[in-house]
Amino acid sequence: HFKEGAPMVAAMKSDVPIINAGDGGHFHPTQTLTDLLTIKRKKGSLHNLTVGFCGDLKYGRTVHSLIAALSRYEGIKFVLISPDELKIPDYVKDEFLADNFTETRNLEEVIPELDILYMTRVQGERFEDKAEYERLKDVYVLNAKKLSLAKKTLSVMHPLPRVNEIDTDVDADLRASYFEQARLGRYIRMALILKLLSENDGRKNALVGERHEKRVCKNKKCITRTERGILHLSENGRCIYCDSYV
Repeated sequence: HFKEGAPMVAAMKSDVPIINAGDGGHFHPTQTLTDLLTIKRKKGSLHNLTVGFCGDLKYGRTVHSLIAALSRYEGIKFVLISPDELKIPDYVKDEFLADNFTETRNLEEVIPELDILYMTRVQGERFEDKAEYERLKDVYVLNAKKLSLAKKTLSVMHPLPRVNEIDTDVDADLRASYFEQARLGRYIRMALILKLLSENDGRKNALVGERHEKRVCKNKKCITRTERGILHLSENGRCIYCDSYV
């Protein structure tokens, strides 16, 4: 769904399980399950890895979700590669990143130290200013020349679809993992649907948080800004639907 928090609202009303397949620029849990499986298969472990995220880290919901998941494992170092305009949101930093991350604009400078490189496209549909999108859309392009600087054991990942951020000359490289990643996504979602079809404990999602009936979330893309009848709630100063600060 293009609105952040929409899956939570749907789950509040539904008497069957809701699968969050991505909400705006917020989170993308099913892709994260896919990404974790891919990393485990490629590296044999989810611990002690240096993971670089490159591109649109501001609106990239797959990035936000995967950082949240990987922060639970030991020895993970994050390298955040983006222009200033597309830096990671504060709520991701505050909740999931401690002192185990670095930020840079230069991909070539940090690619030699990475075990995983997670490329993302700059998503035109997330931008309100189309001129800014045009200026930033090709800011990072991974090609064979840049990849030659990396470890032989690097795994290049991408949630797909790509636009221009990974050149086709990378596709034949053994380090290109994004097509296998897409295939594993099929099996992850099959497993998730099977699990939900086999379980029904009748539980409802509880509304948790401080009530703010008269306060509106500042995030223009939050579901609470467009859907009527939604109770405005916050927890620790953040909207419970989209995690933006209120």
